[in-house]
Amino acid sequence: MIKLEDNHVDNSDSLRQDGIGVTIREMLARNARMYANDIALVQVTPSQNKRQVINWKEFDEKANKVSDFLVSRGIRKDDKILLMMRNCIDFLVAYFGILGTGAWVVPLNFRFDSQDIKFCAHIAEPKYFILEEEFVERVESVRSELHSIEGYIVAGQTVPQHMEGLEKEIQNCSATMRGIELKDEDACALYFTSGTTGTPKPIIITHKNLEHAAISSAFRRNDRHDDISLVIGPLYHTGAMIHWLGNLIVGGRGVLLIDRKISPHNMLDTINKESITEMMVYVPWILDLLLALEKGELRKEDYNLSQLRLMHLGAQAVPFNIVERWKKHFPDVAYIETYGLSETTGPGCIWIVGIEKKKGLLGRPGFNWEARVVNEQEKDVVPGEIGEIIVKGNGVMKEYYKNPQETAKALKNGWLYTGDLGKVDDEGLLYIADRKKDVIISGGENIFPADVESVILNHPKVYDAALIGVPDDRLGELAIAVVAPKPGLAITEDEMREFSEKNLPRYRRPRGFVFDEVPRSNTGKIQRYTLREKCRKILEK
Repeated sequence: MIKLEDNHVDNSDSLRQDGIGVTIREMLARNARMYANDIALVQVTPSQNKRQVINWKEFDEKANKVSDFLVSRGIRKDDKILLMMRNCIDFLVAYFGILGTGAWVVPLNFRFDSQDIKFCAHIAEPKYFILEEEFVERVESVRSELHSIEGYIVAGQTVPQHMEGLEKEIQNCSATMRGIELKDEDACALYFTSGTTGTPKPIIITHKNLEHAAISSAFRRNDRHDDISLVIGPLYHTGAMIHWLGNLIVGGRGVLLIDRKISPHNMLDTINKESITEMMVYVPWILDLLLALEKGELRKEDYNLSQLRLMHLGAQAVPFNIVERWKKHFPDVAYIETYGLSETTGPGCIWIVGIEKKKGLLGRPGFNWEARVVNEQEKDVVPGEIGEIIVKGNGVMKEYYKNPQETAKALKNGWLYTGDLGKVDDEGLLYIADRKKDVIISGGENIFPADVESVILNHPKVYDAALIGVPDDRLGELAIAVVAPKPGLAITEDEMREFSEKNLPRYRRPRGFVFDEVPRSNTGKIQRYTLREKCRKILEK
Protein backbone atom coordinates (compact mmCIF):
# COMPACT_ATOMS: atom_id res chain seq x y z
CA MET A 1 0.00 0.00 0.00
CA ILE A 2 1.19 3.52 -0.77
CA LYS A 3 1.68 5.45 2.43
CA LEU A 4 0.48 9.02 2.89
CA GLU A 5 3.23 11.59 3.30
CA ASP A 6 1.85 14.97 4.29
CA ASN A 7 4.80 16.87 5.73
CA HIS A 8 5.15 19.24 2.78
CA VAL A 9 2.77 21.88 4.20
CA ASP A 10 2.19 23.17 7.67
CA ASN A 11 -1.49 24.06 8.04
CA SER A 12 -2.91 20.62 8.84
CA ASP A 13 -3.78 21.33 12.48
CA SER A 14 -5.86 24.41 11.71
CA LEU A 15 -7.68 22.65 8.92
CA ARG A 16 -8.49 19.63 11.06
CA GLN A 17 -9.79 21.88 13.83
CA ASP A 18 -11.69 24.40 11.68
CA GLY A 19 -12.99 22.25 8.86
CA ILE A 20 -14.16 18.90 10.15
CA GLY A 21 -17.93 18.72 10.58
CA VAL A 22 -18.56 22.05 8.85
CA THR A 23 -20.47 22.01 5.55
CA ILE A 24 -19.31 24.36 2.83
CA ARG A 25 -22.59 26.26 3.30
CA GLU A 26 -21.61 26.92 6.92
CA MET A 27 -18.09 27.89 5.75
CA LEU A 28 -19.68 30.69 3.73
CA ALA A 29 -21.75 31.83 6.72
CA ARG A 30 -18.66 31.74 8.92
CA ASN A 31 -16.72 33.89 6.45
CA ALA A 32 -19.60 36.39 6.48
CA ARG A 33 -19.27 36.62 10.27
CA MET A 34 -15.46 36.73 10.42
CA TYR A 35 -14.56 38.61 7.25
CA ALA A 36 -17.80 40.47 6.46
CA ASN A 37 -16.30 43.35 4.46
CA ASP A 38 -13.39 41.46 2.91
CA ILE A 39 -13.72 40.82 -0.81
CA ALA A 40 -14.90 37.26 -1.49
CA LEU A 41 -15.11 37.24 -5.28
CA VAL A 42 -13.97 39.42 -8.13
CA GLN A 43 -15.38 38.92 -11.62
CA VAL A 44 -13.24 40.40 -14.41
CA THR A 45 -14.01 40.59 -18.13
CA PRO A 46 -10.97 42.25 -19.77
CA SER A 47 -12.51 42.40 -23.26
CA GLN A 48 -15.32 44.58 -21.88
CA ASN A 49 -13.18 46.38 -19.29
CA LYS A 50 -15.59 45.18 -16.57
CA ARG A 51 -14.90 44.35 -12.93
CA GLN A 52 -17.51 43.24 -10.40
CA VAL A 53 -16.90 42.67 -6.68
CA ILE A 54 -18.84 41.05 -3.84
CA ASN A 55 -17.77 40.77 -0.18
CA TRP A 56 -18.41 37.81 2.10
CA LYS A 57 -21.42 39.41 3.82
CA GLU A 58 -23.07 40.26 0.50
CA PHE A 59 -22.29 36.80 -0.89
CA ASP A 60 -23.83 35.06 2.11
CA GLU A 61 -26.91 37.29 2.19
CA LYS A 62 -27.60 36.88 -1.52
CA ALA A 63 -27.25 33.09 -1.22
CA ASN A 64 -29.70 33.21 1.71
CA LYS A 65 -32.16 35.17 -0.42
CA VAL A 66 -31.94 32.51 -3.15
CA SER A 67 -32.62 29.84 -0.52
CA ASP A 68 -35.60 31.77 0.83
CA PHE A 69 -37.04 32.25 -2.64
CA LEU A 70 -36.66 28.55 -3.52
CA VAL A 71 -38.32 27.46 -0.29
CA SER A 72 -41.18 29.87 -1.01
CA ARG A 73 -41.65 28.06 -4.31
CA GLY A 74 -41.97 24.70 -2.58
CA ILE A 75 -38.39 23.45 -2.72
CA ARG A 76 -37.69 20.97 0.04
CA LYS A 77 -34.81 18.79 1.19
CA ASP A 78 -33.60 16.30 -1.46
CA ASP A 79 -35.37 18.07 -4.34
CA LYS A 80 -33.13 18.55 -7.39
CA ILE A 81 -32.37 21.89 -9.07
CA LEU A 82 -30.59 22.21 -12.41
CA LEU A 83 -27.97 24.98 -12.61
CA MET A 84 -26.66 26.10 -16.01
CA MET A 85 -24.42 29.16 -16.13
CA ARG A 86 -21.03 30.19 -17.35
CA ASN A 87 -18.50 31.17 -14.69
CA CYS A 88 -19.79 34.17 -12.78
CA ILE A 89 -20.50 35.32 -9.25
CA ASP A 90 -24.17 34.40 -9.66
CA PHE A 91 -23.21 30.77 -10.35
CA LEU A 92 -21.69 30.47 -6.89
CA VAL A 93 -24.51 32.46 -5.28
CA ALA A 94 -27.07 30.09 -6.82
CA TYR A 95 -24.98 27.01 -5.94
CA PHE A 96 -24.87 27.95 -2.25
CA GLY A 97 -28.46 29.14 -2.31
CA ILE A 98 -29.54 25.68 -3.45
CA LEU A 99 -27.40 23.97 -0.80
CA GLY A 100 -29.03 26.15 1.87
CA THR A 101 -32.43 24.58 1.15
CA GLY A 102 -31.20 21.02 1.62
CA ALA A 103 -31.88 20.37 -2.07
CA TRP A 104 -29.38 18.90 -4.53
CA VAL A 105 -27.60 21.19 -6.96
CA VAL A 106 -27.25 19.64 -10.43
CA PRO A 107 -24.64 21.64 -12.37
CA LEU A 108 -24.81 21.28 -16.15
CA ASN A 109 -22.04 21.81 -18.67
CA PHE A 110 -22.86 25.13 -20.37
CA ARG A 111 -21.82 23.52 -23.66
CA PHE A 112 -24.70 21.02 -23.47
CA ASP A 113 -27.17 21.20 -26.31
CA SER A 114 -30.95 20.81 -25.94
CA GLN A 115 -30.85 17.02 -26.09
CA ASP A 116 -28.18 16.85 -23.40
CA ILE A 117 -30.31 19.06 -21.17
CA LYS A 118 -33.35 16.86 -21.73
CA PHE A 119 -31.34 13.72 -20.99
CA CYS A 120 -30.04 15.10 -17.68
CA ALA A 121 -33.49 16.37 -16.69
CA HIS A 122 -35.12 13.00 -17.35
CA ILE A 123 -32.54 11.28 -15.13
CA ALA A 124 -32.44 13.85 -12.29
CA GLU A 125 -36.16 14.74 -12.33
CA PRO A 126 -35.46 18.28 -11.11
CA LYS A 127 -38.14 20.52 -9.63
CA TYR A 128 -36.56 23.84 -10.67
CA PHE A 129 -34.06 25.14 -13.24
CA ILE A 130 -31.76 28.14 -12.67
CA LEU A 131 -30.12 29.27 -15.91
CA GLU A 132 -28.34 32.16 -17.54
CA GLU A 133 -30.30 34.08 -20.14
CA GLU A 134 -28.11 32.95 -23.06
CA PHE A 135 -29.31 29.36 -22.53
CA VAL A 136 -33.04 30.13 -22.61
CA GLU A 137 -33.32 29.29 -26.32
CA ARG A 138 -31.77 25.85 -25.82
CA VAL A 139 -34.16 25.11 -22.98
CA GLU A 140 -37.21 26.43 -24.85
CA SER A 141 -36.77 23.87 -27.63
CA VAL A 142 -37.28 20.99 -25.17
CA ARG A 143 -39.22 22.69 -22.36
CA SER A 144 -42.46 20.88 -23.20
CA GLU A 145 -40.65 17.57 -22.53
CA LEU A 146 -39.22 18.58 -19.14
CA HIS A 147 -42.23 17.39 -17.20
CA SER A 148 -40.78 17.42 -13.68
CA ILE A 149 -39.71 21.09 -13.77
CA GLU A 150 -42.19 23.40 -12.06
CA GLY A 151 -40.35 26.69 -12.53
CA TYR A 152 -37.48 28.45 -14.28
CA ILE A 153 -35.29 31.23 -12.84
CA VAL A 154 -33.23 33.30 -15.28
CA ALA A 155 -30.12 35.30 -14.40
CA GLY A 156 -29.90 38.20 -16.81
CA GLN A 157 -31.73 41.17 -18.30
CA THR A 158 -34.05 39.37 -20.72
CA VAL A 159 -36.54 37.07 -18.98
CA PRO A 160 -39.38 35.29 -20.87
CA GLN A 161 -42.89 35.82 -19.48
CA HIS A 162 -43.24 32.22 -18.32
CA MET A 163 -39.95 32.38 -16.39
CA GLU A 164 -38.86 34.37 -13.32
CA GLY A 165 -35.96 36.80 -13.08
CA LEU A 166 -33.41 36.02 -10.39
CA GLU A 167 -32.63 39.58 -9.29
CA LYS A 168 -36.27 40.69 -9.26
CA GLU A 169 -37.59 37.68 -7.36
CA ILE A 170 -35.01 37.70 -4.56
CA GLN A 171 -35.19 41.45 -3.83
CA ASN A 172 -37.65 41.10 -0.97
CA CYS A 173 -36.53 37.69 0.26
CA SER A 174 -34.95 37.13 3.66
CA ALA A 175 -31.17 37.56 3.88
CA THR A 176 -31.03 35.39 7.00
CA MET A 177 -29.81 31.81 6.75
CA ARG A 178 -32.61 29.27 7.11
CA GLY A 179 -32.33 26.77 9.95
CA ILE A 180 -32.42 23.69 7.75
CA GLU A 181 -30.30 20.89 9.20
CA LEU A 182 -27.56 19.71 6.84
CA LYS A 183 -25.79 16.51 7.85
CA ASP A 184 -22.43 15.29 6.61
CA GLU A 185 -23.87 12.19 4.96
CA ASP A 186 -26.74 14.04 3.25
CA ALA A 187 -26.58 14.12 -0.53
CA CYS A 188 -26.22 17.67 -1.85
CA ALA A 189 -25.11 17.50 -5.49
CA LEU A 190 -25.56 15.43 -8.61
CA TYR A 191 -22.78 15.61 -11.21
CA PHE A 192 -23.15 14.05 -14.65
CA THR A 193 -20.09 12.31 -16.07
CA SER A 194 -21.58 10.51 -19.08
CA GLY A 195 -23.04 11.65 -22.38
CA THR A 196 -26.54 11.08 -23.72
CA THR A 197 -25.97 7.70 -25.35
CA GLY A 198 -23.33 6.17 -23.11
CA THR A 199 -24.14 4.41 -19.86
CA PRO A 200 -25.43 7.21 -17.62
CA LYS A 201 -23.35 7.67 -14.48
CA PRO A 202 -24.62 10.69 -12.60
CA ILE A 203 -22.72 10.86 -9.32
CA ILE A 204 -24.14 11.64 -5.89
CA ILE A 205 -21.91 13.97 -3.86
CA THR A 206 -22.47 14.55 -0.13
CA HIS A 207 -21.81 17.52 2.15
CA LYS A 208 -18.97 15.49 3.66
CA ASN A 209 -17.44 15.01 0.20
CA LEU A 210 -17.39 18.77 -0.45
CA GLU A 211 -16.13 19.53 3.05
CA HIS A 212 -13.26 17.10 2.57
CA ALA A 213 -12.50 18.58 -0.87
CA ALA A 214 -12.22 22.05 0.66
CA ILE A 215 -9.84 20.82 3.36
CA SER A 216 -7.73 18.83 0.90
CA SER A 217 -7.50 21.72 -1.56
CA ALA A 218 -6.40 24.20 1.10
CA PHE A 219 -3.94 21.69 2.54
CA ARG A 220 -2.08 20.91 -0.69
CA ARG A 221 -1.82 24.60 -1.64
CA ASN A 222 -1.10 25.82 1.91
CA ASP A 223 -3.90 28.37 1.47
CA ARG A 224 -4.06 31.42 3.74
CA HIS A 225 -6.68 34.10 4.23
CA ASP A 226 -4.57 36.65 2.34
CA ASP A 227 -4.21 34.41 -0.73
CA ILE A 228 -5.85 35.54 -3.96
CA SER A 229 -6.66 32.72 -6.36
CA LEU A 230 -7.24 32.99 -10.11
CA VAL A 231 -10.16 30.83 -11.29
CA ILE A 232 -10.44 30.18 -15.02
CA GLY A 233 -11.73 26.61 -15.37
CA PRO A 234 -15.50 25.95 -15.56
CA LEU A 235 -17.24 25.91 -12.19
CA TYR A 236 -19.83 23.35 -13.35
CA HIS A 237 -16.96 20.83 -13.22
CA THR A 238 -15.66 19.40 -9.96
CA GLY A 239 -12.12 20.49 -10.94
CA ALA A 240 -12.24 24.29 -10.78
CA MET A 241 -15.03 24.31 -8.20
CA ILE A 242 -13.08 22.14 -5.78
CA HIS A 243 -9.92 24.22 -6.15
CA TRP A 244 -11.89 27.34 -5.26
CA LEU A 245 -13.22 25.60 -2.14
CA GLY A 246 -9.66 25.83 -0.79
CA ASN A 247 -10.11 29.61 -0.80
CA LEU A 248 -13.55 29.32 0.76
CA ILE A 249 -12.40 27.45 3.85
CA VAL A 250 -9.79 30.10 4.71
CA GLY A 251 -11.86 33.09 3.57
CA GLY A 252 -9.46 33.89 0.73
CA ARG A 253 -10.34 35.92 -2.35
CA GLY A 254 -11.22 34.29 -5.66
CA VAL A 255 -10.88 36.07 -9.00
CA LEU A 256 -13.03 34.78 -11.86
CA LEU A 257 -11.50 35.53 -15.27
CA ILE A 258 -14.52 35.07 -17.51
CA ASP A 259 -13.60 36.23 -21.02
CA ARG A 260 -14.78 33.75 -23.67
CA LYS A 261 -11.22 33.45 -24.98
CA ILE A 262 -8.47 33.31 -22.37
CA SER A 263 -5.41 35.00 -23.87
CA PRO A 264 -1.88 34.91 -22.41
CA HIS A 265 -1.95 38.70 -22.02
CA ASN A 266 -5.24 38.62 -20.12
CA MET A 267 -3.87 35.95 -17.77
CA LEU A 268 -0.71 37.92 -16.94
CA ASP A 269 -2.56 41.23 -16.82
CA THR A 270 -5.09 39.79 -14.35
CA ILE A 271 -2.32 38.30 -12.21
CA ASN A 272 -0.70 41.75 -12.22
CA LYS A 273 -3.78 43.90 -11.54
CA GLU A 274 -5.47 41.58 -9.03
CA SER A 275 -2.25 40.60 -7.18
CA ILE A 276 -2.87 36.90 -7.78
CA THR A 277 -0.87 34.60 -5.49
CA GLU A 278 -2.00 31.22 -6.89
CA MET A 279 -3.75 29.87 -9.95
CA MET A 280 -5.19 26.61 -11.20
CA VAL A 281 -5.02 26.30 -14.98
CA TYR A 282 -5.28 23.72 -17.73
CA VAL A 283 -2.56 22.69 -20.15
CA PRO A 284 -3.87 24.61 -23.23
CA TRP A 285 -3.71 27.95 -21.41
CA ILE A 286 -0.23 27.33 -20.04
CA LEU A 287 0.98 26.15 -23.45
CA ASP A 288 -0.38 29.32 -25.06
CA LEU A 289 1.35 31.40 -22.40
CA LEU A 290 4.68 29.62 -22.83
CA LEU A 291 4.54 29.98 -26.63
CA ALA A 292 3.77 33.69 -26.34
CA LEU A 293 6.75 34.18 -24.03
CA GLU A 294 9.07 32.13 -26.20
CA LYS A 295 8.03 33.97 -29.37
CA GLY A 296 8.59 37.32 -27.70
CA GLU A 297 4.92 38.28 -28.03
CA LEU A 298 4.85 38.87 -24.26
CA ARG A 299 7.53 39.96 -21.80
CA LYS A 300 7.32 39.00 -18.14
CA GLU A 301 9.02 42.27 -17.30
CA ASP A 302 5.93 44.17 -18.43
CA TYR A 303 3.89 42.70 -15.57
CA ASN A 304 4.32 42.59 -11.82
CA LEU A 305 4.22 38.85 -11.08
CA SER A 306 6.26 38.93 -7.89
CA GLN A 307 3.35 37.91 -5.65
CA LEU A 308 2.55 34.73 -7.65
CA ARG A 309 3.70 31.80 -5.52
CA LEU A 310 1.90 28.75 -6.93
CA MET A 311 0.80 27.30 -10.26
CA HIS A 312 -1.50 24.30 -10.16
CA LEU A 313 -2.03 22.13 -13.23
CA GLY A 314 -4.73 19.51 -13.63
CA ALA A 315 -7.72 18.07 -15.56
CA GLN A 316 -5.52 15.99 -17.90
CA ALA A 317 -2.14 14.32 -18.17
CA VAL A 318 0.50 17.05 -18.13
CA PRO A 319 3.34 16.62 -20.67
CA PHE A 320 6.72 16.58 -18.96
CA ASN A 321 8.26 19.16 -21.30
CA ILE A 322 5.61 21.74 -20.36
CA VAL A 323 6.63 21.52 -16.70
CA GLU A 324 10.28 21.96 -17.66
CA ARG A 325 9.48 24.98 -19.80
CA TRP A 326 7.31 26.48 -17.04
CA LYS A 327 10.11 26.15 -14.50
CA LYS A 328 12.53 27.82 -16.89
CA HIS A 329 10.32 30.90 -17.19
CA PHE A 330 9.00 30.90 -13.61
CA PRO A 331 11.72 29.31 -11.43
CA ASP A 332 10.44 30.92 -8.22
CA VAL A 333 6.82 29.82 -8.62
CA ALA A 334 5.98 26.50 -6.97
CA TYR A 335 4.33 23.84 -9.14
CA ILE A 336 1.80 21.19 -8.12
CA GLU A 337 -0.21 18.69 -10.14
CA THR A 338 -3.22 16.63 -9.10
CA TYR A 339 -5.07 13.50 -10.16
CA GLY A 340 -8.71 12.80 -9.44
CA LEU A 341 -12.12 11.94 -10.83
CA SER A 342 -15.64 13.23 -10.42
CA GLU A 343 -16.13 10.09 -8.30
CA THR A 344 -13.49 11.42 -5.87
CA THR A 345 -15.16 14.85 -5.77
CA GLY A 346 -12.57 16.17 -8.16
CA PRO A 347 -8.77 16.41 -7.99
CA GLY A 348 -6.51 15.75 -5.06
CA CYS A 349 -6.68 12.06 -4.20
CA ILE A 350 -3.18 11.74 -5.68
CA TRP A 351 -0.86 14.69 -6.19
CA ILE A 352 2.58 15.96 -7.06
CA VAL A 353 3.52 18.31 -4.25
CA GLY A 354 7.11 18.86 -3.17
CA ILE A 355 8.51 16.17 -5.50
CA GLU A 356 10.06 16.39 -8.95
CA LYS A 357 7.83 15.75 -11.95
CA LYS A 358 8.72 12.64 -13.97
CA LYS A 359 7.16 11.21 -17.10
CA GLY A 360 3.85 9.55 -16.22
CA LEU A 361 4.14 10.42 -12.52
CA LEU A 362 0.93 10.97 -10.57
CA GLY A 363 2.65 11.36 -7.21
CA ARG A 364 1.58 10.35 -3.71
CA PRO A 365 -1.83 10.04 -2.08
CA GLY A 366 -3.26 13.41 -1.11
CA PHE A 367 -4.21 14.60 2.36
CA ASN A 368 -6.38 12.00 4.13
CA TRP A 369 -6.34 9.67 1.10
CA GLU A 370 -5.03 6.16 0.52
CA ALA A 371 -4.15 4.66 -2.87
CA ARG A 372 -3.28 1.19 -4.10
CA VAL A 373 -2.60 -0.53 -7.41
CA VAL A 374 -4.19 -3.96 -7.62
CA ASN A 375 -4.33 -6.86 -10.07
CA GLU A 376 -7.45 -8.64 -11.35
CA GLN A 377 -7.55 -10.68 -8.13
CA GLU A 378 -7.67 -7.36 -6.22
CA LYS A 379 -4.27 -8.00 -4.65
CA ASP A 380 -1.57 -5.32 -4.43
CA VAL A 381 0.89 -5.47 -7.32
CA VAL A 382 4.65 -5.46 -6.88
CA PRO A 383 6.60 -2.33 -7.86
CA GLY A 384 6.71 -1.94 -11.65
CA GLU A 385 3.71 -4.20 -12.32
CA ILE A 386 0.67 -2.69 -14.06
CA GLY A 387 -2.67 -2.82 -12.25
CA GLU A 388 -5.79 -0.79 -11.56
CA ILE A 389 -5.56 2.32 -9.41
CA ILE A 390 -7.97 2.29 -6.46
CA VAL A 391 -8.38 5.04 -3.85
CA LYS A 392 -10.03 5.50 -0.47
CA GLY A 393 -10.97 8.65 1.43
CA ASN A 394 -13.74 11.00 2.49
CA GLY A 395 -13.97 12.41 -1.02
CA VAL A 396 -15.28 9.18 -2.54
CA MET A 397 -18.80 9.66 -3.92
CA LYS A 398 -21.82 8.22 -2.19
CA GLU A 399 -22.93 6.23 -5.25
CA TYR A 400 -23.93 6.37 -8.90
CA TYR A 401 -27.47 7.76 -9.00
CA LYS A 402 -30.10 5.11 -9.82
CA ASN A 403 -27.35 2.72 -10.89
CA PRO A 404 -26.69 0.04 -8.23
CA GLN A 405 -24.92 -2.25 -10.73
CA GLU A 406 -22.26 0.32 -11.60
CA THR A 407 -21.99 1.37 -7.97
CA ALA A 408 -21.24 -2.23 -6.97
CA LYS A 409 -18.51 -2.43 -9.61
CA ALA A 410 -16.85 0.82 -8.57
CA LEU A 411 -17.19 0.74 -4.76
CA LYS A 412 -15.83 -2.26 -2.88
CA ASN A 413 -15.12 -2.22 0.86
CA GLY A 414 -14.75 1.55 0.85
CA TRP A 415 -12.35 1.57 -2.11
CA LEU A 416 -13.13 3.31 -5.39
CA TYR A 417 -11.98 1.39 -8.46
CA THR A 418 -10.97 4.18 -10.85
CA GLY A 419 -10.73 2.21 -14.08
CA ASP A 420 -7.28 3.74 -14.69
CA LEU A 421 -4.18 1.61 -15.01
CA GLY A 422 -0.98 2.44 -13.17
CA LYS A 423 2.05 1.19 -11.28
CA VAL A 424 4.18 2.09 -8.27
CA ASP A 425 7.95 2.38 -8.02
CA ASP A 426 10.24 1.31 -5.18
CA GLU A 427 9.73 4.66 -3.43
CA GLY A 428 5.95 4.25 -3.36
CA LEU A 429 5.35 6.88 -6.05
CA LEU A 430 2.44 6.17 -8.33
CA TYR A 431 2.47 6.41 -12.13
CA ILE A 432 -0.36 6.25 -14.64
CA ALA A 433 0.06 3.77 -17.48
CA ASP A 434 -3.12 4.01 -19.54
CA ARG A 435 -6.87 4.37 -19.29
CA LYS A 436 -8.91 1.30 -18.77
CA LYS A 437 -11.89 3.25 -20.01
CA ASP A 438 -12.11 4.68 -23.50
CA VAL A 439 -12.99 8.23 -22.48
CA ILE A 440 -11.02 10.87 -24.36
CA ILE A 441 -9.86 13.87 -22.31
CA SER A 442 -9.27 16.86 -24.57
CA GLY A 443 -8.55 20.22 -22.99
CA GLY A 444 -9.99 19.02 -19.69
CA GLU A 445 -13.31 17.97 -21.24
CA ASN A 446 -14.48 14.35 -21.28
CA ILE A 447 -15.51 13.05 -24.70
CA PHE A 448 -17.25 9.68 -24.74
CA PRO A 449 -16.67 7.83 -28.04
CA ALA A 450 -20.09 6.15 -28.08
CA ASP A 451 -21.78 9.57 -28.07
CA VAL A 452 -19.91 10.79 -31.13
CA GLU A 453 -19.95 7.47 -32.97
CA SER A 454 -23.72 7.23 -32.76
CA VAL A 455 -24.04 10.66 -34.38
CA ILE A 456 -21.54 9.92 -37.16
CA LEU A 457 -23.35 6.67 -37.96
CA ASN A 458 -26.42 8.74 -38.81
CA HIS A 459 -24.64 10.12 -41.88
CA PRO A 460 -26.23 8.50 -44.96
CA LYS A 461 -22.86 7.57 -46.46
CA VAL A 462 -21.27 6.09 -43.32
CA TYR A 463 -21.04 2.32 -42.85
CA ASP A 464 -19.00 2.20 -39.62
CA ALA A 465 -17.22 4.64 -37.33
CA ALA A 466 -14.96 4.77 -34.29
CA LEU A 467 -13.61 7.65 -32.22
CA ILE A 468 -10.20 7.45 -30.62
CA GLY A 469 -7.87 9.80 -28.78
CA VAL A 470 -4.35 10.50 -29.97
CA PRO A 471 -1.75 12.32 -27.83
CA ASP A 472 -1.48 16.08 -28.16
CA ASP A 473 0.89 18.33 -26.22
CA ARG A 474 -1.60 21.18 -25.98
CA LEU A 475 -4.95 19.50 -25.30
CA GLY A 476 -3.77 16.20 -23.85
CA GLU A 477 -5.62 14.25 -26.53
CA LEU A 478 -7.26 14.95 -29.87
CA ALA A 479 -10.44 13.15 -30.90
CA ILE A 480 -9.97 11.49 -34.28
CA ALA A 481 -12.84 9.80 -36.11
CA VAL A 482 -12.14 6.72 -38.21
CA VAL A 483 -14.90 6.49 -40.79
CA ALA A 484 -15.68 3.57 -43.11
CA PRO A 485 -17.90 4.64 -46.05
CA LYS A 486 -20.67 2.46 -47.33
CA PRO A 487 -19.55 0.25 -50.25
CA GLY A 488 -19.42 2.18 -53.50
CA LEU A 489 -19.67 5.58 -51.82
CA ALA A 490 -17.02 8.20 -51.15
CA ILE A 491 -16.99 10.76 -48.33
CA THR A 492 -14.85 13.87 -48.08
CA GLU A 493 -13.44 15.40 -44.92
CA ASP A 494 -15.38 18.61 -45.67
CA GLU A 495 -18.63 16.65 -45.70
CA MET A 496 -17.88 15.09 -42.33
CA ARG A 497 -16.85 18.41 -40.79
CA GLU A 498 -20.05 20.07 -41.99
CA PHE A 499 -22.12 17.17 -40.64
CA SER A 500 -20.33 17.34 -37.27
CA GLU A 501 -20.84 21.09 -36.98
CA LYS A 502 -24.58 20.63 -37.44
CA ASN A 503 -24.99 17.68 -35.10
CA LEU A 504 -22.39 17.88 -32.33
CA PRO A 505 -21.45 20.46 -29.68
CA ARG A 506 -18.13 22.09 -30.50
CA TYR A 507 -16.12 20.29 -27.83
CA ARG A 508 -17.29 16.85 -29.06
CA ARG A 509 -16.46 17.37 -32.74
CA PRO A 510 -13.62 15.24 -34.12
CA ARG A 511 -10.44 17.22 -34.78
CA GLY A 512 -9.59 14.99 -37.73
CA PHE A 513 -10.99 12.23 -39.92
CA VAL A 514 -9.34 9.07 -41.22
CA PHE A 515 -11.19 7.08 -43.88
CA ASP A 516 -10.48 3.41 -43.32
CA GLU A 517 -11.96 0.14 -42.14
CA VAL A 518 -12.92 -0.02 -38.46
CA PRO A 519 -11.27 -3.15 -37.01
CA ARG A 520 -13.48 -5.15 -34.67
CA SER A 521 -12.94 -8.29 -32.60
CA ASN A 522 -14.88 -11.49 -33.05
CA THR A 523 -17.38 -10.25 -30.49
CA GLY A 524 -17.90 -6.98 -32.36
CA LYS A 525 -15.83 -4.75 -30.09
CA ILE A 526 -13.83 -1.96 -31.70
CA GLN A 527 -10.09 -2.62 -31.48
CA ARG A 528 -9.16 0.88 -30.43
CA TYR A 529 -5.50 0.15 -29.76
CA THR A 530 -4.99 -0.85 -33.40
CA LEU A 531 -6.70 2.35 -34.53
CA ARG A 532 -4.61 4.53 -32.21
CA GLU A 533 -1.38 3.13 -33.62
CA LYS A 534 -2.58 3.50 -37.21
CA CYS A 535 -3.77 7.07 -36.71
CA ARG A 536 -0.63 8.04 -34.84
CA LYS A 537 1.52 6.91 -37.77
CA ILE A 538 -0.72 8.71 -40.27
CA LEU A 539 -0.62 11.95 -38.28
CA GLU A 540 3.17 11.78 -37.90
CA LYS A 541 3.66 11.79 -41.69
